[in-house]
Amino acid sequence: MSLGIVWVIVIAILALIGGVALGFFIARKYMMNYLKKNPPINEQMLRTLMMQMGQKPSQKKINQMMRAMNNQQTK
Repeated sequence: MSLGIVWVIVIAILALIGGVALGFFIARKYMMNYLKKNPPINEQMLRTLMMQMGQKPSQKKINQMMRAMNNQQTK
């Protein structure tokens, strides 16, 4: 095995590791920005939405709607 082939293999492995690390950090940054712009709906947001629609939000209704939304997301 010549020294040139060893260098090609080492450089390929380093490039692969660097690409995976760079891809991870780019994806992480993208997801953090996405979640900052589009936060997931929580109970407080649902309560506010129901009050804006003129409904009196009971805890039972909020739990039912949260369960329905969670079931919809898992499908």
